[in-house]
Amino acid sequence: MKYFKVISAVVMVFSTLSCKKDMPVMESNSKSDTINRQDSAGIAPVLKPVSTYSNDSIIINAYDYKGLANYLNKKNDTTYVVNFWATWCIPCVKELPYFEELNAKYKDNKVKVLLVSLDMHKTIEAKLLPFIKSHQLKSEIVVLRDPDADTWIRKVDTSWTGALPATLIYNSEMRKFYEKSFTYNELEKEVSNFK
Repeated sequence: MKYFKVISAVVMVFSTLSCKKDMPVMESNSKSDTINRQDSAGIAPVLKPVSTYSNDSIIINAYDYKGLANYLNKKNDTTYVVNFWATWCIPCVKELPYFEELNAKYKDNKVKVLLVSLDMHKTIEAKLLPFIKSHQLKSEIVVLRDPDADTWIRKVDTSWTGALPATLIYNSEMRKFYEKSFTYNELEKEVSNFK
């Protein structure tokens, strides 16, 4: 397990560094950073993505950490299950069906699944979009494109080493972070603790 964590951390650092030169620069206080609408819960303004990728009927937005933070800090009556994953991460791919099953089963019970891909910028169109299509993923998916992994990993959770898979489950009253793989029963049990 330690070997996988080290490999995951090294790959994550290289993937974030490789996209640094391609990322557009965004000013933090610019009004152009926000889209003139609110998220589906009507809570916070939605920031513009740094990129949008599409292939056939699949459209995926990529955000820097500032944009992703809106998804990680909502204060309403919904429980959010945020899974950090990548197509190159075998345990991540193995557990994706469990998040999909949870999303389908609880979508009418104020539980929302968000899959945050950490795939490298250069592989999104060639690898991630075809993966989403072939696996028929229905949960909301965004890409995190922020080269400063040393900073944003700790902002997601101070205990996160950067290893994948990792999951954040939270609502307005509780917040819990997991640096581990889940079975469906384990995932459902954890989510039941948030009701």
